[in-house]
Parts: sequence; structure tokens; C-alpha cells
Amino acid sequence: MNRETFSPVSRSAGQEKDEIIRYSRHLLLPQIGIQGQEKLGKARVLIVGAGGLGSPVALYLAAAGVGTIGLLDFDEVELSNLQRQVIHSTRDIGRPKVASAKDRIRALNPAVNVEVFNTKLTSENALEIMAGYDIIVDGTDNFQSRYLINDACVLLGKPDVYGSIYRFDGLASVFDARKGPCYRCLYPDPPAPGTVPSCGEAGVVGVISGMIGTIQANEVVKLIVGGGESLIGRLLSLDAWQMQFREYAIQKDPACPVCGEHPTVTGLIDYEEFCGIGKRVRSYIVEEITPVTLKERLEKHENIQLIDIRESHEKAIAWIEGARHIPFGQVQRHMDELDREAETVFICKSGQKSVYLIEELKKAGYGGKLLSLKDGIIGWAKEVDSSMPVYIRRI
Repeated sequence: MNRETFSPVSRSAGQEKDEIIRYSRHLLLPQIGIQGQEKLGKARVLIVGAGGLGSPVALYLAAAGVGTIGLLDFDEVELSNLQRQVIHSTRDIGRPKVASAKDRIRALNPAVNVEVFNTKLTSENALEIMAGYDIIVDGTDNFQSRYLINDACVLLGKPDVYGSIYRFDGLASVFDARKGPCYRCLYPDPPAPGTVPSCGEAGVVGVISGMIGTIQANEVVKLIVGGGESLIGRLLSLDAWQMQFREYAIQKDPACPVCGEHPTVTGLIDYEEFCGIGKRVRSYIVEEITPVTLKERLEKHENIQLIDIRESHEKAIAWIEGARHIPFGQVQRHMDELDREAETVFICKSGQKSVYLIEELKKAGYGGKLLSLKDGIIGWAKEVDSSMPVYIRRI
């Protein structure tokens, strides 16, 4: 290797030799080579979410020699994360994810500069944080964060490397409004709250995180070194159960409120309100009952019927004695079988889907007294029965 053509900034001769050895497989590639590796070393990439997707992205970008990696996450490592969040280990349980991920990255490649943000990405801090990076990787698991990241990237003129996982399925794309469509061109409006279960509710196979995350990492590398066909204007879909890839063309929407010809969103907004989280105006008042109150009333043998609306595989994990199992999608067809003189308490995993169901039942004209178990089976395990296993809260 000609040292005169490989010139890492502020490296001793020994460090330079180590880098040539470390990145030798990259240097052999005509698509990367010396110039490409130097571009990687000067690049700044922000990964939002140090979880299922962020883990493989961070590890492979660190191994590739990306000079500066930013990690943003406000969560702590939990035991249930370790099935797919491979950047963390058992000894990291209880630690901030960004701290755990930083240690792992530095152990893998000490030359990488790691910047951590142990905070939640919001409309107030997004532009300031993201402005300092060349590429933004979306490793989040909720719609409000995805719209926030998209809009901030459009306003800042930066690419958004997108990934999403659900059960055995995954999606990946690159949104860059300067060259193609943005996330809003694909999804103009968010789904109604409660209609799309999270991976924490529906489950996710661990390896899909690695499969989609490494696709995201590959897109980042291509964006940095230049060349190749990026996923701009293309949505890659993976069904890992059937092992099938599909690709869909995404067109830029001239009427897009963010990147269209006449944008109406020219600054960051309240994305929880936009996605109907928290501030959604409900058509009907939904009454909740706390786990402790429900336990007390059941012990008094009050006229209460419990309906567990989770799926069968969830019921096998945790179960409240005496509850009748009717999966969410089958409840309306079984309502005539319920005792209208009794109070009906619906049980889901976290208390969100049961609230949505009650709203729909009231719209349909059901007149019985319907209650939602506050915080669902997770709340029951926390407040009433600590021996009950609690399954995943988030990806």
C-alpha cells in the first residue's frame, strides 16, 4: 500500500499501518478503495434508536470505519431487548442504551468517535442535533418519530435511511427529498392509534433486525463513498418467513406538504398530536379500571366479566384467572353472547388496544358498561401479580 495516498488525519505511522490492515478488505474493493475509506473516516452519521435496528447499523458502521457515529436513545437496556438488540449484553441491563452501545463500539473500533444523546428526539431538539451530521439513520419503532425524522431531514437537506420491522417482515428505503420522495410521499397520513400493533405487542423474530439493519448500514456506506444504486425512490420489502424480497417504486408527490411543490409544513410540528397520540379527541369517553381496583372488586365477587382480547400466543404467556378469551378481531361478532347486566372489562397487553376497541363498540351501539384495564396485562403483572411474566414493551 502506498502510504502517500492513504492519509488519515493526525495518525502516527503505526496507527496508519493498523488502519491499512483493519480496512484492507475495503481497500481491495474498487468501489471503495483508499478514497472511499477516507470518506468513511470523515463521515458523521446519526443513528436514532439504539435498539433492534440501531444495533447492527452501529456495529457495521463502526467496523467500516465511519469516523463519527452519533447515538440517540432515551431508553435503558432490558432483558427482553437482548433477543435482537445485539449491541447490548446481559451485564448492560439497567444501563442507558447509548452508554452500552458506545462501550461496544469503542471495543470494536477505538478509532471511531462516538457522540451520545441520552434523550428523546423532539420537535424542540431535532434540528439542532441532526444538523451536525451528514446522514440520519431511522432505527425507531413508532410513527411520530418517523414523521419527525423525515420532516427534519427534508428541512435540513439530509438523507433519511429508513428501516422498519414487524414479526418476520421488514422494510427499508432511503428518503432524500433533494433527489426523490420523502417518507410522507409514501405515507401521507399516520394510521389511527391502536390499529397497528407495535413489535412489543405483535412480536418480532430477532434476526429480522439484523437483516434490515445491515441493509440500512449498506445504504449508509454507499451514500458516503458514492456510487451504486441506492434505495432512493425504492421500497425494499422482506418476508423472512417465506424468504422473499420485493421492491416497489415510490414516486415523489408534488402535493406533499413537506417536500412538494408548495409545502405547507415549513417547520417541525407536534408529532404526537399529528399521529393522534395523547391529545386525540375521543368520540366517546372510555372508562378505565386500575389493576388494584379490579382485583378488589373481583374478590368481592361483583358482577364483572373479563374479556382478554390478546392473541392466543400472548394468552399462553400470561393470563388472568377467570377471563374469557376473545381475540381482538373477533370481539364484535361475539358481543351478543356477553352478559349486558355485568360490567365488561377488556384486557389487552398495555391498555391501548382495549380503549380503541371500546370506542368502536360504542360507535356500533353497544349499550353495556365497558371498561378498559388500565395498562393491560403489564399493569396487572406490575401492581397485582409480580410472578406473572411481562413480555416486551418496545423494540
